[in-house]
Amino acid sequence: MSGRSRAGLRKQESIPPSQQVMRHLAAAVVAAAALATVFTAWTPAALNPSELAGQLAAALERKAAEEPAAGGITGLMAEGGELRIGVVAGHSGLHPDTDYIDPGSTCPDGLTELQINQQVAELTKNALEAAGLQVDLLEEWDDRLYGYRAVALVSIHADACEPINELATGYKVTAAIETVVQDKSQRLVACMVDRYGRATGLRFHPGSITRDMTEYHTFREIHSQTPAVIIETGFMYLDRDILTKEPEKIARGIADGILCYVNNEPIDLSWEQQP
Repeated sequence: MSGRSRAGLRKQESIPPSQQVMRHLAAAVVAAAALATVFTAWTPAALNPSELAGQLAAALERKAAEEPAAGGITGLMAEGGELRIGVVAGHSGLHPDTDYIDPGSTCPDGLTELQINQQVAELTKNALEAAGLQVDLLEEWDDRLYGYRAVALVSIHADACEPINELATGYKVTAAIETVVQDKSQRLVACMVDRYGRATGLRFHPGSITRDMTEYHTFREIHSQTPAVIIETGFMYLDRDILTKEPEKIARGIADGILCYVNNEPIDLSWEQQP
């Protein structure tokens, strides 16, 4: 035990028991008030996905501004044990029903979403491991996903490769609408929205978050206590250059989002101009 820890114990021992009880009660009241502030800013599953992402990110931004970051890696390890991160390369591996690899969206010249997802997932894994985290690189239909436990999980995808319109550019992030770890999942969403946007310069595109994302099959497969998000890193048509020529920037944004969550860093979404 460090000298600082011993000094803290001696200081606590010098406080009369009645005062210690009152201090613990006061701390509990403050914690409850903080949680209430965040939860009352949310409307449950009746919201559509884009409204949910926007309101939760705003609520978490307010909490981050009101209170200093605390806990960090040590706090998460104390809560969840092993500090493990799951990274899913979207569309990788054989589909269990068809025994076929689904490459996802495909461009006329043959570029596939799977190619982008795999490269970004590998680079994200490398960046997180360089930061000292343990990372599992997982396939879309990986058997290990059933009951999977981790500090956080992110599934990496890319959007359509077709000329939809001039607004079909940017990224999307969401968690499951229904989860028993709503607070952690939405904190992870907010971190990803903030850090990914800053790293890539792409615009958050919540208006096109779909039910396929909010009801993503992996959300149902992993352990109920594992916070998880799915990210569409960009549209393969208008965002092709950054997705194919600057994959390190894409991976950096995802890794920064994970590290923001793991280290309980402050979030500031004031830069974000939603469409």
